[in-house]
Amino acid sequence: MSLKQRLTDDMKTAMKAGEKERLGTIRLINAAIKQKEVDERIHLDDAQVLAVLEKMVKQRKDSVTQYEAAGREDLAVIERAEIAVIEQYLPEKLGEAEILAAIDAAMVETGASAPADMGKLMGVLKPRLAGQADMGLVSKLIKARLAG
Repeated sequence: MSLKQRLTDDMKTAMKAGEKERLGTIRLINAAIKQKEVDERIHLDDAQVLAVLEKMVKQRKDSVTQYEAAGREDLAVIERAEIAVIEQYLPEKLGEAEILAAIDAAMVETGASAPADMGKLMGVLKPRLAGQADMGLVSKLIKARLAG
């Protein structure tokens, strides 16, 4: 089952169960997906849907930070609840050891060995690790691997 179909099914289930918060978040997800499809005149596949979901999580984490800094815990709680719903549709996150193994495999595959090869490695790893790893952490680990 595709991710978009799963979201539609879960939206129907949330409607029937009267889960207003979950339903609202799923509708936000579907709206973001539809917006991207309309803007780019394409139909998103699962990898592209995951990218939309990751972006939504990142936006909400930024909002939580700002709300906490402003003393608005009430709004931060809402954002955290949305993060929890969105993360249910993301794959399990990889551990650092698994990320390092993927980096090593990509280094062998691309022949990357110097800091100048950073872009080449990110180009290979980004689609492979989409939704499974924080790309900021991946970037940091690549820099460490190439420097040392």
